[in-house]
Amino acid sequence: MSLVRDLADQIIQAHKGDELCIPLPQFSMSSPPPRIDNEAATDHYELAGALAAIEMGFIESDAKVLGKAWSRMTLHDGGFNPFKWPSRPEQFDLLPWMRNMNPNAFKECPKRLGLYGVMPDADWVKRMVEAELPTVQLRFKSEDRYKIRKQIKESVKAVEGSKTLLFINDFWEEAIDAQAYGVHLGQEDLDTADLEKIRAAGLRLGLSTHGYAELAHADRFCPSYIAMGAVFATNLKKMPTAPQGLGRLYQYAKLMSHYPLVAIGGIDQESIHVVAKSGVGSVAVVRAITQAKDPKAAVKHLQALMQT
Repeated sequence: MSLVRDLADQIIQAHKGDELCIPLPQFSMSSPPPRIDNEAATDHYELAGALAAIEMGFIESDAKVLGKAWSRMTLHDGGFNPFKWPSRPEQFDLLPWMRNMNPNAFKECPKRLGLYGVMPDADWVKRMVEAELPTVQLRFKSEDRYKIRKQIKESVKAVEGSKTLLFINDFWEEAIDAQAYGVHLGQEDLDTADLEKIRAAGLRLGLSTHGYAELAHADRFCPSYIAMGAVFATNLKKMPTAPQGLGRLYQYAKLMSHYPLVAIGGIDQESIHVVAKSGVGSVAVVRAITQAKDPKAAVKHLQALMQT
């Protein structure tokens, strides 16, 4: 175990300044610390990579994925180099197919979706069309099926004849009925949504991810785009993981560069430029638009900040 400990320490020391580390959560009887499976590991490098990841604040599922990636990278390179960081698809066992070779791939969307506004209702969608926002998501919260259908139909009508692309959050059946451009689903929706029905209807699919394990899981479905976050802290939605930060976002963007990518979570005019520099083709915002005194002007300003 001393060899594993030494290798893990080398990884941590090599990357402690890369903004990949986040504070460890408080552990308790109901929330125990992550475990490392010594029996299933391929070699010392997998164990060291997983151990280092845990001590850098990665959740258990991400640490397991990273451990395997460190093992594969070391084997491929012919030696251990703690100053590198796994960043190639094959190191994470991502599917090697190109989209046009995968019969189950969802319909394509633009590689760069630009500024992506997440809006609470159809009225806001209409305002974003008038502001010429490239991409908008309707995130309407209700259990009233009539209101949901009405909001989606109004939103689809609002973008007709415009260049604004509309994704519907969660309500994939209503989105199909209204012939929306696409739907956006969370990881928790993958077990219940009829993905074949969404694919057959020709809708684009965006998937939320919150770390390496979910990125690898999302890749299995070959969605139209992948959203990555939360980059920063946000109060708008209860997140399953701590804010990922810029260091991790930059690594995620490098690994998943073959996809259209959307960065999301707590992004505002102060941070949007450095987020856009990560390599993502889209940055999602909520309050930076909805709480602006002049939302239309905010759209223009945010777009300019993405490009400077």
